[in-house]
Amino acid sequence: MALFNHTADGAMDAAPPTAEQLADERSGERASWWQTGPLVAVLLLFFGLPMLVVLAVSFFDFSRTEIIPAFIFDNYIDLFRSQVTLRLYLSSLKFAAIVWLVTLVLGFNIAYFLVFHVRSLLWQIGLFLVCTVPFLTSNIIRMISWIPFLGRNGIFNQALEGAGITSQPLEFLLFSDFAVIVAYVHLFTLFMVVPIFNSMARIDKSLLEAARDAGAGRFRTVAEIVLPLSKTGIALGSIFVITLVMGDSFVVRTMSGGQSASVVSALQNEVAALQYPPAAASAVIMVIIVTLMVAGILRLVDVRKELAR
Repeated sequence: MALFNHTADGAMDAAPPTAEQLADERSGERASWWQTGPLVAVLLLFFGLPMLVVLAVSFFDFSRTEIIPAFIFDNYIDLFRSQVTLRLYLSSLKFAAIVWLVTLVLGFNIAYFLVFHVRSLLWQIGLFLVCTVPFLTSNIIRMISWIPFLGRNGIFNQALEGAGITSQPLEFLLFSDFAVIVAYVHLFTLFMVVPIFNSMARIDKSLLEAARDAGAGRFRTVAEIVLPLSKTGIALGSIFVITLVMGDSFVVRTMSGGQSASVVSALQNEVAALQYPPAAASAVIMVIIVTLMVAGILRLVDVRKELAR
């Protein structure tokens, strides 16, 4: 009899929605479409349409003076056959991976300190604003400021020599891959801090207290509670950092002194030489690679589901 009652209750819970409920649902869906419609229109106009033009141009032929409408795969074939292009893609991926890892470690620890070690909300806001102070100046100024600091006769080398740590200036500090990574980390760490901070701020502090009462150490608490509950912020921050690094060329060109290059810098050179079809093909491949990287991150973390909690 109990099983029968339970089944009956389940049937009552699964009763079909009424006409009024269906009408409310349809009205809510229409309202959602009206709200997202302007954004969709803007994306189609300013992103979708230009990408279709770039895709079409990537199949065109070209000469020194003109673009010839055609449908050929030569631009993509030359792209995949070029060892130089392959090294450029590997260089861009290398910078993206290293900068992502460094900014993740820094961003996670900064956010963890602000959320769980700074008790006062006023102090949290104040310290968080301190993190944003560098963004009040131009990215170019913040990047170029590293040149007198890391240069051969810069502040850092003079401090090392004055302290007797080194007998001569360190050459690798400036105009090298190291300088590129330092500049990227300086520019993009905040893009990792903000989303992780927002995710951690939503964690119930009683969970950490319960874990400590159960005998869990700090490392285990972070690994089993804080880290899983912060994965949305980590995913969003990773998307920001990776896409920004992959799409940049100015930092690589300036901070490496021309000794390193990226796909985007090569693309800019092709545009300057009026080689639009090869540049368009390179841009399409870059968009595909970045899209696959973002899709991989979103496959690991269902951001929409996590934000809906």
